[in-house]
Amino acid sequence: MATANKNLSVYDKASIPNAKDLRFGIVVSEWNTEVTEGLFNGAIEALLDCGAAQENIIRWDVPGSFELTYGSKKMIATQKVDAVIAIGSVIQGETKHFDFVCSATAQGIKDLNVQTDTPVIFCVLTDNNLQQAIDRSGGKHGNKGTEAAIAAIKMAVLGN
Repeated sequence: MATANKNLSVYDKASIPNAKDLRFGIVVSEWNTEVTEGLFNGAIEALLDCGAAQENIIRWDVPGSFELTYGSKKMIATQKVDAVIAIGSVIQGETKHFDFVCSATAQGIKDLNVQTDTPVIFCVLTDNNLQQAIDRSGGKHGNKGTEAAIAAIKMAVLGN
């Protein structure tokens, strides 16, 4: 497992650019809220820790991970953000729905990164079960939301 020997919440603050002049959008899926709220909390804490101003962080909620692409697209078009973090959680079920949602969401986020000049960070957990998602959204493996926030800062600076 990729996260088995890594804490997703660990970063070297000295190596991260100051985010005080950056504006961030966070689009959060309402599906699996126990997980997505944990990811959001990790992201917001890291952004604030790295100097981002609360008033420069915009949150929008969308129904599910599939809708993250459209929410991120509209965020870029209307909010003048330097980066967007797309937060979601898709947990394997008994049907192929998991495969279609994961693939479409990943492709949609990738397409936004190719088509726009605003980085969109993929913070969508695609786990086999709820426990794996909990472990990566503030549990024993740390928080993927924290890791996504650090990526957002680095990519926003790259784009400016």
